[in-house]
Formats: sequence, C-alpha cells, structure tokens
Amino acid sequence: MEGVWRATAARLGWRGEVDSAGTEGWHAGEPPDSRSVAAARARGYELGHLRARKVERDDFRRFDLILAADLSHLRRLESMAPAEAREKVRLFLGAGELPDPYYGGPEGFEGVLDAVERRCRAWDGTAGFF
Repeated sequence: MEGVWRATAARLGWRGEVDSAGTEGWHAGEPPDSRSVAAARARGYELGHLRARKVERDDFRRFDLILAADLSHLRRLESMAPAEAREKVRLFLGAGELPDPYYGGPEGFEGVLDAVERRCRAWDGTAGFF
C-alpha cells in the first residue's frame, strides 16, 4: 500500500508523511517480498528501499490515519491504539479486505496492486475517501 499511496500523494500534491508497519515484528528490518517488489516495479512503483517495522505506540500520535489491510489487522490496531486515537484506525478498502497474496502465485500480488490502485484513485484529496 505504501508505494502506491506515496505515488498517489505525490501526483495530487499532498504533503504529509506516509509509512507502513505491521502489527507484529516478525519481519522487522526485512525488505518486501520479492514478488511484491517485482509486481510493483512493473507498474512503476519502487519498493526495494522499504524495510518492515512493527507499529509503535507513537504512530497513533504521529499519523492522522492508521489503515489496516484486513479485519484481523484492524482489530489488532484498535487494541493497540490509545483510546483517543482509535477513530484514526480504519480499513484501507473501507468495507472490504485486502487478500494476503503470500501463499499464492504472482497473480495474487497483481490483484492486491489492482485493489490498492483503485482505492488510491478514489481519493481526490478533498472528502469521501473514508
């Protein structure tokens, strides 16, 4: 999500901080999955510089939105958030969930990119994205 979101923000002239993090730290410090990098690169997004990190308590203060890929992440983020920041936590797709492409083939990564691009295109920088 981060690479596509950054490109969309740049195209719209939005100024702000965009970052990504996981609800667990299992892959902290590691680059994105090579299949994700390849799919993104084919569409003009560069992800190779990214490194995984775990969500930190300070993220709920630093960011206006904390976007979850799916319901399990949403629930985990809501449980991690201070009470005053819970309203910042939302599903990235609004009512839907991004599928986890990890255990499938390259087409799963393409499908996730399709969904993320559609969602980012829906945001016009004014209102109605969430």
